[in-house]
Amino acid sequence: MNGQNRADIRPGLEVDIVLKQDQATGKLTHGQVKDILTNSPRHPHGIKVRLTSGQVGRVKNITG
Repeated sequence: MNGQNRADIRPGLEVDIVLKQDQATGKLTHGQVKDILTNSPRHPHGIKVRLTSGQVGRVKNITG
């Protein structure tokens, strides 16, 4: 499932995100959602989240 809809994402979910510095390469970082940072219900590049590790990026895949 892609991460473009805010309603699909909640704290505790396992996701793959793209960090700002990895946008050019598309490298994915796996982690658990701590906070949802995007307020709009939908975003074409993925909802921005903060992982429990503190990393911030846009959700590309919801893994569990």
